[in-house]
Amino acid sequence: MCAILSPGEEVHINFFSEAHEQEIRAALAKAGLKVGQRIFLHHFPAYEPWCRDHGPIFVKNGDRLAVVDWDYNAWGGKYPPSDLDDAVPQRVADLLGLPLFQPRMVLEGGSIEVNGASMLLTTEACLLNPNRNPDLTKAEIEQRLRNYLGVEKILWLGEGIVGDDTDGHIDDIARFVDERTVVAAIEEDPADENYDLLRENRRRLESEKALRIIDLPMPGPVFLEGQRLPASYANFYIANEVVLLPVFGHRNDERARAILQNCFPTRRVVPMDSRDLIWGLGSFHCATQQQPV
Repeated sequence: MCAILSPGEEVHINFFSEAHEQEIRAALAKAGLKVGQRIFLHHFPAYEPWCRDHGPIFVKNGDRLAVVDWDYNAWGGKYPPSDLDDAVPQRVADLLGLPLFQPRMVLEGGSIEVNGASMLLTTEACLLNPNRNPDLTKAEIEQRLRNYLGVEKILWLGEGIVGDDTDGHIDDIARFVDERTVVAAIEEDPADENYDLLRENRRRLESEKALRIIDLPMPGPVFLEGQRLPASYANFYIANEVVLLPVFGHRNDERARAILQNCFPTRRVVPMDSRDLIWGLGSFHCATQQQPV
């Protein structure tokens, strides 16, 4: 990932311990990469690698940049403890000297998708789950999203894909590729467990007439030791010069690449095998968090 991303942007990696740091440095050296040359390491320990969910969410107002520090409880208390992870946004804000806003609401970065022009997508299965914010109503959750992210239109989808332990993150389902265009994950096999739920989510997207929807196929079921994993091409990361696309050794890998390449004509879509990473129940979007400049 660093070799693909670092030519076009800085890459910052948080490490847990000295032993972890040495492991990272060895892996980078093996790839011919040097720390300090567009790759930087920070001793910001966290129990989980999925910085999309516990890390800072950056917001901009004109030239002003700030960090929104949402509460984090390890996806509804599934994997305690989570105190170190929850502290990462504050540490990043201190490092960068940025203002910090704290909405006092549990929210993971993978549970929301924004178009940068006042619209936000999320799911009822995750954001309305009582294991996140049991004391907040849907209207109160929406108001916090508006207050702290500057959005106006909030479109609620339904359930997440099978095998997703986050209770239904949007980044496996639907992603903006520009202000008005969404790629929507679609399962083409009627016998698959994802077939009906993904079609219901697409139907909800269709209710927003301002959106253009492009179907993105699914990679078929991926299992480990009898457990279905949340494999989806929608978990791509949009970088400055490339789009990092998770692939799974499936016949739809090339179809997904071609679809996204058409969506991002100024970037190169780079397929990268995600079968090892998906064992941890996430992929490239989950493992990254972009910082605007």
